Amino acid sequence: MTLTVTAVVLFAAVLHSGWNAIAKAIPDRLAASTLIALVYLVSGIAGALVFGMPLEASWPFIAASACLQTMYLILLTTSYKHGDFSQVYPLARGLAVLLVAAVAMTVLAEQLNPVQLAGVAVVAGSLLSLSLTGGRTGNRRATLFAVLTGISVAAYTLVDGVGMRLSGEPLGYVAWLFLLQGAMIPMLCWWLAPSRGGFVRGVRSHWKPGLLGGFMSMLAYAVVVWAQSLAPLALVSALRETSVLLAGVIGAVFFSERFSRVRMGLTAAAVCGIVALQLG
Repeated sequence: MTLTVTAVVLFAAVLHSGWNAIAKAIPDRLAASTLIALVYLVSGIAGALVFGMPLEASWPFIAASACLQTMYLILLTTSYKHGDFSQVYPLARGLAVLLVAAVAMTVLAEQLNPVQLAGVAVVAGSLLSLSLTGGRTGNRRATLFAVLTGISVAAYTLVDGVGMRLSGEPLGYVAWLFLLQGAMIPMLCWWLAPSRGGFVRGVRSHWKPGLLGGFMSMLAYAVVVWAQSLAPLALVSALRETSVLLAGVIGAVFFSERFSRVRMGLTAAAVCGIVALQLG
């Protein structure tokens, strides 16, 4: 992997943890989800015009992934409402990696070597311990939503892994996925809003950070796709997971969360386990 690609992937890790921090900072979870999705919608329309439609065989996967990613964004913003950023983010991201590995072993019959199996054990142990460390009063509820978020990430990752291979045009697949997701999320948030007037006011009040978060999310995804075309997928994925480590720093600096030595050690252990899992 060249120095340029390495720097770009690290930049993507910063972007990913950054847009998640913005989602945490916006108190109205439905407004945050809607504003992020509007960026997806615009970029999806532009991408669909440029790259065209993917092959018919991939459309069931696009539809399934759009539903899963819609659920993911709602669960993510809900988990941030109830828990610390430095607890929720590592748990959701790390659990997703763990679940993808488990499905690959049991369903897809892929084999893991001893280093990767050790990585699974380290990730599982550190994430379980991290979820039990001290946080806010809503710790258990935050853990539940973070786990559900991780499950949804693993699900759409597996669906997209198959769908992109069938699409004939991966960028077209991504564009239509963004388009559908960007249309579905605002409609769902409008339906879930306890007060339509309050929902509109929330969108108006937080449009600047929300759109910035959406742009950062879209850019982080695009950067990783670009990097994966130039470097081994495992290397890119492992390097990108440094965003888990950044979450603890962001939580302490911007949200005044207590990032104890125990949390610091468990987060670092999770990162090491993820790297071992993807590079072993």
